[in-house]
Amino acid sequence: MRESKLLPIPDGLDGMRVDAGLSRLLGMSRTAVALLADEGSITADGKALGKSDKLASGQWVDVELPEPKRELTIEAVPVEGLKVLYADDDLIVVDKPVGVAAHTGVGWTGPTVLGGLVAAGYRISTSGAAERQGIVSRLDVGTSGAMVVAASERAYTHLKRAFKHREVTKKYHALVQGHPDPSSGTIDAPIGRHRSSDWKFAVTSEGRPSITHYDTIEAFAAASLVDIHLETGRTHQIRVHFAAIKHPCCGDTMYGADPKLAQRLGLERQWLHAKSIGFTHPADGRWVEIESEYPDDLQHALDVLRSV
Repeated sequence: MRESKLLPIPDGLDGMRVDAGLSRLLGMSRTAVALLADEGSITADGKALGKSDKLASGQWVDVELPEPKRELTIEAVPVEGLKVLYADDDLIVVDKPVGVAAHTGVGWTGPTVLGGLVAAGYRISTSGAAERQGIVSRLDVGTSGAMVVAASERAYTHLKRAFKHREVTKKYHALVQGHPDPSSGTIDAPIGRHRSSDWKFAVTSEGRPSITHYDTIEAFAAASLVDIHLETGRTHQIRVHFAAIKHPCCGDTMYGADPKLAQRLGLERQWLHAKSIGFTHPADGRWVEIESEYPDDLQHALDVLRSV
C-alpha cells in the first residue's frame, strides 16, 4: 500500500513550483516529483496540483508516495542460445536469440534475457521496474543481435542517459525486399500506433518524430542487404519505415512482406539483426563496441540469394 505524507509548506518555498519545492522537502528528484504530480498524487485542499503550480506558505500538501522498490523478482530460467559477448562488473552485452524477450511483460510467458542471465549467475542492476531491472534498451522478440544490460547501478544511470542523449551507436542490418531508391538515404516519418491493431505501428501524422538512415551493402535480384543507423528508437521503427517505402524486411509478413519469398529464403521471422552496439564505459569512459554475427536462419537466407 502506498504511503501518504502531509507536508506544511515553509516560508522559504512560498511561490516556488510544486516539482522544485517538494523535491527539496521530500529529498526526491524534481523529475520524480513531476511524475507524481502528473498522475494526480499531489493534492492540496482536495484538489490535484500540477507540477508547475505554485506553492504557498502555510499551505498543507498531501503527497501519495510511490511504493518502495521491490527486490529483484526475475525468474531464473536458462535460455538456449543466449550468448554473452562481453561482461564485467558494470554491464553485460548479450547476443539475443530470436524468440526471446528482453524481460517479462503482459502476455509474455516465454524465455527472457534477464531470466537467462540470472540463471547463468550474472548480477543485474536493481534499477528500473522489478520485472525489467537493468534493462536500458530492448530488442523485439523477433529481432536477434547485440543488446546491453546494466549490471551495476552506475551503469544503469550512465547508459540510460547515453541512450536518451543518443550517445549510443546501434548498427542494424536488414534484408529488405527490392531495391531502395536511393540506395543510401534517410527515412524521416513520424511513427504511432496502428489504427486497427494494438500490436502494430504505422507512419502517421500524429506519431512521434522518427528518423532512420540506411546504406545498401549488397543488392540481390529480389532483395537488398542494408546497414541501418537509427537517430530515434521507436518500437518497430525499422520495420515500419521500410514497409512505408514499399521495401518491407524479408519475412516480415506482419508489415506486408511477400510470404512466398519468405518461404523460399526459409524465413519464419523478419530478417533484422542488431549487428553492433557502441557506448562509453561507465567506469572509465573508454569506448566499447561489440559486434554480433548473423544467426543461422539469417545467414541461410543470404546464402540462398547469393546462390542464384
